[in-house]
Amino acid sequence: MNVQSLLSTVDFAAKKHKNQRRKDVEGTPYINHPIGVAEILSREAGISELVVLQAALLHDTVEDTETTFEEIEQKFGKAVRSIVAEVTDDKSLPKKERKRLQVVNAPNKTREAKLVKLADKLYNLRDLNRCTPKGWGDQRVEEYFKWAHEVVVGLRGTNSILESKLDELFQARNLG
Repeated sequence: MNVQSLLSTVDFAAKKHKNQRRKDVEGTPYINHPIGVAEILSREAGISELVVLQAALLHDTVEDTETTFEEIEQKFGKAVRSIVAEVTDDKSLPKKERKRLQVVNAPNKTREAKLVKLADKLYNLRDLNRCTPKGWGDQRVEEYFKWAHEVVVGLRGTNSILESKLDELFQARNLG
């Protein structure tokens, strides 16, 4: 793996997300999320493919910042752009439709995009167990878990390690 390329991706993502915070009560810097998703892939799932780790680091940049797919392709190549595009929701659509499309489209994603989605869901569910976001009640947390479970069903057969860790979280909530 090219460490310089990975570090340059971390730097790019950190600059893009510099003014963003997570919705937890601590207001955690947003960059912790994409770094955490990449770390789950590397440390827990044993993924060492540079393009997958780069896509994990960049997975929310187009969706949540002013970054364009063209910018990602120019800096990181077509393969990274393609994975990021697969995991990016179309923010012009209503939230309910974006969530529905994640469920419907999950089985059709590439292996690389499925890896990023699995790690992203794992990070988010662990974060919800750690602390409830501002403005969320127990019902909204449960709804997120149920929806995430539906998405993960379509991602199955990709990585048994990530899937078993997700299953533990779902079983603790009597899902699946």
